[in-house]
Amino acid sequence: QVQLVESGGGLVQAGGSLRLACAVSGGTFSLYAMGWFRQVPGKERELVAGINSRGGTTYYADSVKVRFTIARDNAKNTVYLQMTSLKSEDTAVYYCAARGIVISESFREYPYWGQGTQVTVSS
Repeated sequence: QVQLVESGGGLVQAGGSLRLACAVSGGTFSLYAMGWFRQVPGKERELVAGINSRGGTTYYADSVKVRFTIARDNAKNTVYLQMTSLKSEDTAVYYCAARGIVISESFREYPYWGQGTQVTVSS
């Protein structure tokens, strides 16, 4: 079974930074595209950032471009989301997810998910 375990969420003041990590086990991490999604109550899960299996292609939602950076370390089977200049609008539950090779913008295309980690940005 493919398992994804997230860490790094918490409470931070507006303008601050936070780094999320997602460790993957039970599969071939180097063959997975990885995505970071976020969800707030009453809204659909949104792709924030994605990275393909080799790490050469990335995707960012317009709302987080420049402020957030996704990276992966295939030797450690871990994907990261570095978040800077955080705003109250970034408050959400953040999930990491895995699928095959290439990034998809749709949460429905990701079969493997972490448990989610709460990020709260106070103003």
